[in-house]
Amino acid sequence: MLKKNGHTITHVVVGKSKRRTLPQFFLDNIQSPIEQLNSPNFVTDRKSKSVKLLPSVFLNVLKLPTFMRSVNRIDILVKESQPDVIVNFYDFLGGLYYLTKRPKSKHVAIAHQFFVDHPEFEFPKGRFFDRTSMRMGNKLAGFGASQLLALSFQKFANSSNLIVVPPLLRDKVLKQEISAGDHFLVYLVNHGYASQVEDFHQQNPEIPIHCFWDKQGQPPVHSIDSTLTFHQLDDDKFLELMASSRGYLTTAGFESVCEAMYMGKATLMVPVKGHYEQSCNAIDATKAGAGISSEIFELDKLLAYLPAYKSVQASFSEWCATSEKVFIQNLTDVN
Repeated sequence: MLKKNGHTITHVVVGKSKRRTLPQFFLDNIQSPIEQLNSPNFVTDRKSKSVKLLPSVFLNVLKLPTFMRSVNRIDILVKESQPDVIVNFYDFLGGLYYLTKRPKSKHVAIAHQFFVDHPEFEFPKGRFFDRTSMRMGNKLAGFGASQLLALSFQKFANSSNLIVVPPLLRDKVLKQEISAGDHFLVYLVNHGYASQVEDFHQQNPEIPIHCFWDKQGQPPVHSIDSTLTFHQLDDDKFLELMASSRGYLTTAGFESVCEAMYMGKATLMVPVKGHYEQSCNAIDATKAGAGISSEIFELDKLLAYLPAYKSVQASFSEWCATSEKVFIQNLTDVN
């Protein structure tokens, strides 16, 4: 979007994680120099299902010297390229960089997480410690930002220094031919949830399921049988299978739920256990009409919900259509 409007992206910095590698489609399509640096990450349990918050905080504090080396490398890149604006998609390294180095370049921070500070946002009940931790994370990720852009499932009025913006959907999403097939699409952020998908499949082998994961050591396509197939991340295949799916099951992230809303696909969202941000996403997306949520990958629940599902495709598409104008304005007109 920026390049199309005459701007230059000098570098893309991406946080490393031992649990997953950068998908090839990202490497192929970003078309700018990429540098991967050590960045804070969550600690998961041994089965790769739940996020362990306190161990995550403890480990990341211990690794602060490592993260500071990453910050120093960012500082070198910034001094070399002298960018007008640094865009931070909710990486704590960005906030840490502005906290310690105080560069002259303007800082624009973009994330759905920032929407929790909007008066229209509804938090999960209780979990005060999680709520406080998330707000502290927002403060760090957005430290020094001239503008905070809050990605949202719906259009809302701006609030104080918070600018509400539409989702960033890839052109490939907008160009998909949508149909109603007989298969269900599943996306697993943490591959430990695959056992729940397999359990359902054993009870309902007649229902076709295509499941995407990023489990290391697995082939690009791993067929359990004729109706259950696991795929490594592939953006083209994923979008094609979503566009022709009967419904969508996913952990409660933001981007893929938006893609499902754009295509009018009913979605079952399963927040990763211990991942408070995803619990927030599930509530927000449900209110926006994306679908329903659950604590486990229970396809039965989505099947029962399908007759009652009312697509928000039309209104959501209108909201997304304003994306380029809104982003170019807010990324290039920074005070």
